Parts: sequence; structure tokens; C-alpha cells
Amino acid sequence: MKRIGTFVLGTFAAVAAQFALAQQKPTELKIAMTTFLTGSASVFGIPAKAAAEIIVEDINAAGGVGGVKIKPIFIDEGVGTDKLLSEYRRVVQEEGVNVTLAAISSGNCNALAPVAEDLKVLNVLWDCASEKLLEERRYNYVVRTLGNGTSEIVATVMHLLRTKPNFKTLAIVNQDYAWGRDSRELFVNTLLAMKPDVKVVAEMYPKFGATDFSSEISRLQALKPDVILSTSWGGDLDTLLRQASQRGLLRSSTWVLPLGESSLERLGKILPDGLIVGMRGEGYYLHPEFKDDAKHKSFVQKYRAKTGQYPVYPVYHAAQAFQGVVDAYTVALKTTGGKWPTNKQVADTMRSLKFRGLTREVKMREDGQGLADQMLGVTKMTSTQPFPVIDGLTIYPAEIVQNPVGTKSPEWVKTLTPDLLKDPRIKSY
Repeated sequence: MKRIGTFVLGTFAAVAAQFALAQQKPTELKIAMTTFLTGSASVFGIPAKAAAEIIVEDINAAGGVGGVKIKPIFIDEGVGTDKLLSEYRRVVQEEGVNVTLAAISSGNCNALAPVAEDLKVLNVLWDCASEKLLEERRYNYVVRTLGNGTSEIVATVMHLLRTKPNFKTLAIVNQDYAWGRDSRELFVNTLLAMKPDVKVVAEMYPKFGATDFSSEISRLQALKPDVILSTSWGGDLDTLLRQASQRGLLRSSTWVLPLGESSLERLGKILPDGLIVGMRGEGYYLHPEFKDDAKHKSFVQKYRAKTGQYPVYPVYHAAQAFQGVVDAYTVALKTTGGKWPTNKQVADTMRSLKFRGLTREVKMREDGQGLADQMLGVTKMTSTQPFPVIDGLTIYPAEIVQNPVGTKSPEWVKTLTPDLLKDPRIKSY
């Protein structure tokens, strides 16, 4: 009995020590962010890194998180999934990272989320859109601080139907990986629910990182579809649009580019007016509601000074992720009476959080999914910029484009009707 009592007391003491350690304020809050620093997707990832550096500098200058300064660590997604997983484990287990922001690629998000759950580290899906990730499994430590592919694609279909309601044929050119395939399913299911007379005349899936789209372009020129959808992004989308422009394809069909905003400044005048473009959310430097907002305006000025460019939408996603983490720690610290919260406490806090990055407020829900409004418009050349701006901006509220908790997106979108296009909560500028 004496040995048992000693064992119980020893075990209790060890648990208490671990709990005390978990509550002890750290000297720094280490946040690791995965982003593409190499490869074709780096045109997307490097701007996000620059934004993160500005954001962290501002947070630290204001006193940090609960008096603790953030130490950012950046991990290159361009090395491939296997090396990424290895480096992710290393920074968490060896460098004591408290929070991870991962990732950009939906494929990488699908690979990293279970690892974060096993390691019990708070992981914020800061950019990837895979709706299936949080629908097919409930996580304790994984959340997303932006809308997912469902809200993005539903809003895109709605904007297409409101902009060009009478088209009859559609062709698809998407990257051949999780996002390209999943977004196609969402788009087609949503479109046929709202406009069943559309015919899908072609589906093409060039590999991720492809550099030659001549065969896809030739086929599109032969088919002459009314509408061409591409959910591609980053360098892949840039290359596709350059080659399509050279052969006149951008003017012969209506192009729908849910992620097209990030390519506008890089591609410039080769893009004609009238392309339908989005930004997975409503982060845009010419946001009709926030272009003159003091916080937003200050950030755009700092970003321009640092990079010489205007911020693109992954920049806004980075801002949302960091703000969500900071606000979650702030709320959790109040809940714990000032004791440093555990990763689980912060993750739990995020599931009922409302926060604002640089533009509209994001609302988190119990499954860890962020509810974010979606904005789309059409390209237009002006005398103010050497590249197209987005004109005719329309914002679709999250509550009408995001499926409810417990439903599966591909099936939920089939229940949508054309009446949704007339919802009075849609706001156009």
C-alpha cells in the first residue's frame, strides 16, 4: 500500500508539473508558417511571407501576445510533401513551435493536418481551400481562418450566372491534384443545380507546375466553349493565361478565374476586360469598403514599401490567420485568469471567435471552419494602373454560400436553387 501511495503521489506530481509547465508563460511564441518559397507557386507564397513579417513586426511592436513576442519560422512548401512533413515534425518537436500556419496547397493541408493533431499543436489552415478536410473528420487542434472551397465556388457560380446568364457550354482546365478535382466537383454540382441546361464539353487536368498548355489551348480553340473555368493559381495560372493570350483564346470565351486576382499585377495588359475573377474571400487592395480604412491603408503602404507591389489575396489570408491566433490567445488568457493557455485551450477558443484581419470580419464555428464573405468582379483596364483592376465588385455573404455544419459540400450544393441569385444580402458596388 505504501508503494502504491508513493506511485500515485509521484504520478500526480508529474502531471501537476506538466500542467504547470503548460501554463508557464514562454519567453517567445514560436509560430511556424508553411508557404511556397520556391517553384511556380512562390509567386503566391513569397508575398504571404512578406506580409507575415510585417504583421509580426507590428504585433511585437505593440507588446506581442499577452506580453510575449512572436518568433516566426518559415517552412518551404516547394520542397515536396515528404520533406515538408519531415521539416514540420522537426520544428514542432525540436524547436518547440507552439502554433503552425499550414498550408497553401490543399494536398499539403491534407497531409499535415493529421500530423498536427497527433503532435497536439494548434494548426491554422491559413490558405488551403479543401472543404473535405474539416467535413470528413473532426479535429481538436486544426482550424481554418478563411472560407473554404465551397463558399468560394458557390459565389463564383453565382457571379457567373449574374454576369453571363445565357451561356450554354463550359470547359474546365484545372490543376491535377486535390484542389483541381474537388473544385471541379463543387462547380459542376452547383452550376447544374442552378442552370441544368449547361453542357460540360471538356475537362482537362494538366499536372501541377506544368509549363506547356499548348494541347489544352488547341482543344479549347476547337471546341469554342462559351465559358472556360480554371481554378488554377500561382505560376501555373500565369503560364496558362500568357499562352492563351498569345493565341487569342482570352477574347473568344468568357474566362472564370476564382483565384485570378493574384495574377493581375504580374500579367498586366495581356489580360482583356471582362474576365471573371475572385480572391477566395474579399481581401483586395481596392476593397470598396476598406480601401480608405486606416488599418488597411497603413498595411498596404507598408507592403508596397517592402515589396514594391500591391498585396494579393494570400497576403490577406496570412493577416487573417495571425489576427485569429492573436485574438484567440487574448481571449484564452482572460479565461485562464492570465495563466498561459495550452494549445488545446487556444484551439477551443478559436471555434467561437470573431475577428477582423484587414477587411471584413471572419466568424469561426464549432467545426473549426471560418465563415468569410466572398467577393468577385470582372477585369477592367483603367488609366490609373498598368494592369487590370477588378470592376463591378460584388460581395456574397458567407451565410448563403457556406454549407451548414454536418453536411457534405458536394451534396449540399445540389440543393441550391436559382432563387439564391436574388438574395437581398448580396451587395454590389
